[in-house]
Amino acid sequence: MREPTADEPVYIISIAARLVGMHPQSLRLYERKGLIRPARLGKKRLYSERDIQRLRHIQQLTQDRSVNLAGVRVVFELLEKMEALRSQMEARMEALEAELREAEAAE
Repeated sequence: MREPTADEPVYIISIAARLVGMHPQSLRLYERKGLIRPARLGKKRLYSERDIQRLRHIQQLTQDRSVNLAGVRVVFELLEKMEALRSQMEARMEALEAELREAEAAE
């Protein structure tokens, strides 16, 4: 039997809540606030391992760093922007390296 991928939704809300030490109502609140987007199967919410990691990150920010949910949203938005910029930078670096190889080969 294969292991689920990090993005594969496998945990129902009660299990996901237990895994992160939260009440299921907290997970519903985070969904309403747009901080987490579990998959749906009918009316059931299904959480992936990536969702569990995100919930743990929310928990760390709110409990350990005293960040409110609006602040958590800002942190996540900034992290997403940083990742997009990192991807763009890597693509540009690859393009520049390819140009350099072509220029060296032409000499």
